Amino acid sequence: MRAYDCDVLVVGGGIVGLSTAYAITRAAPGTRVIVLEKEPGPALHQTGHNSGVIHSGIYYRPGSLKARFAVQGAAEMVKFCAEYDLPCEVTGKLIVATEHAELPRLHSLAQRGRENGIPVRELGPAQITEHEPHVRGLGAIHVGTTGICDYGAVARHLAGLAEDAGASVRYGARVEVIGRRGPAIAVRTALGEVLRARALVNCAGLHSDAVARLAGDDPGMRIIPFRGEYWELAPARAELVRGLVYPVPDPAFPFLGVHLTRGIDGTVHLGPNAVPALAREGYDRRAVRPGELAGTVAYPGSWHLARRHWRYGAGEVRRSLSKRAFTDAVRRLLPDVTPDDLIPAPAGVRAQAILRDGTLVDDFLFAESPGMVHVLNAPSPAATASLPIGREVARRVLRGLG
Repeated sequence: MRAYDCDVLVVGGGIVGLSTAYAITRAAPGTRVIVLEKEPGPALHQTGHNSGVIHSGIYYRPGSLKARFAVQGAAEMVKFCAEYDLPCEVTGKLIVATEHAELPRLHSLAQRGRENGIPVRELGPAQITEHEPHVRGLGAIHVGTTGICDYGAVARHLAGLAEDAGASVRYGARVEVIGRRGPAIAVRTALGEVLRARALVNCAGLHSDAVARLAGDDPGMRIIPFRGEYWELAPARAELVRGLVYPVPDPAFPFLGVHLTRGIDGTVHLGPNAVPALAREGYDRRAVRPGELAGTVAYPGSWHLARRHWRYGAGEVRRSLSKRAFTDAVRRLLPDVTPDDLIPAPAGVRAQAILRDGTLVDDFLFAESPGMVHVLNAPSPAATASLPIGREVARRVLRGLG
């Protein structure tokens, strides 16, 4: 019988997959790890299309994986970037209430932050302008532990560290077949290569449910892609925003609303506006993959979700189609901005797991079967939390290996 090619195959070379490979090599030196990434380089999807924010963990339910891993991951990400001289800055951020109805939610959010161990300060209107002279609001929370970094650079460095420890990261290696051969897991890639491993980790992000089904496991959910559409402030107007400014989020929906983000390169992004994408990698609104779209439309959870949140969704679509409507959303926080100040910016796609009843999975979601660990839901703040997520996945897969 052919010997194993490695101990662990990791499917997906985004920041979570690479963090997992890195964590395995640190926890169990000598473990043979191969990462299979379908693209020509690392972090070319969710990791490489996000805003670069290091989230504090204030939004997430106390005790949830998101809360624990985001708080822990934020501190670790800052330390990791400092240790390896990667671009990073702890800027703090404001969460701003612009209507009286939002003030109780703002106060509740401050309480949640304290429960999660996050230092927060509640501010009045005058204090808001001390931080952000052009931002207007009735009240705000200042969160000092939020920051910004370059997650693409972090992912590339994780790949290098894993390879230095003996892992192999293979690009252009789309996984096409997964099968079990006794105790072994066999994978065939688009390169025609067949690899045998003792265990498999699914970190395929936008395709995590499809990879689970390819492996013969029922994920019990479906990834529904949402395109996050951004604009930038024209360079001459970038001084309107000093740091990071967020609205009070709607607790019924996982998106944080249109916010203002000064990135590590000094560019100010406005957004995202979240609309259903017509392809899992639908960064352009014209991108359509009929098979993927048909799967989304046929999934009962999509219809339940649409019925439950149609009014919220209609607002997102309106802002997607109208620059003036998007500008109006920005003006709630930043009254001085005009449509002429906005220039188009690249979009991202969020891999959101949805259950058959239309429930949006609101926490990180893992599933296990013999020899396999599936990371089924890891949208934002997964990049922030990538180091503890990687350790958690490594713990699970190494436990299975004995």
